[in-house]
Amino acid sequence: MRIASHTRAIVLVCCAALVGAAAATAASHAVRAAVGVRTTPLGKVLVDRNGHTLYLFEKDKRGMSSCAGSCASFWPPLVANGKPAAAVGSGVKGSLLATTKRRDGRRQITYRGHPLYRFSLDTRAGQTKGEGLDDFGAHWYAVSPAGTKVVKQMSNGGGSGSGGGGYPYGP
Repeated sequence: MRIASHTRAIVLVCCAALVGAAAATAASHAVRAAVGVRTTPLGKVLVDRNGHTLYLFEKDKRGMSSCAGSCASFWPPLVANGKPAAAVGSGVKGSLLATTKRRDGRRQITYRGHPLYRFSLDTRAGQTKGEGLDDFGAHWYAVSPAGTKVVKQMSNGGGSGSGGGGYPYGP
């Protein structure tokens, strides 16, 4: 019985050492978050390391995120393990990159003071499905390389329409 307890203790010590080593390796190999630029149907917008569009939330004030809980599950914040970097040759101004502390303690990347988010339904690089949505109390917009919101230009269908007294679908 004593040998079994001793063996169990050795196994626990070895497992703890392996977990610690794995965590140290992961930390030493942590990749800095990089922000780049990509041309999309909206024009040039900021993107994450995987080419996914980055958005600003108009409800955010003074560089602080107003998106947490279920909001953050649909609009995941772009978080940093270290100082964020501009992708080389991307047109991102490194001087506009910074971080802000979220309520959960993580550091969220900001650009020109805007906390940056991805949209969960943008599953492929270059998609902009979150553009202009009114979710969680305010609008969401892709971010330009200048750090301003990108507003999708509505195309004029060429029709003359009667206007309907100011209502889009009749009186």
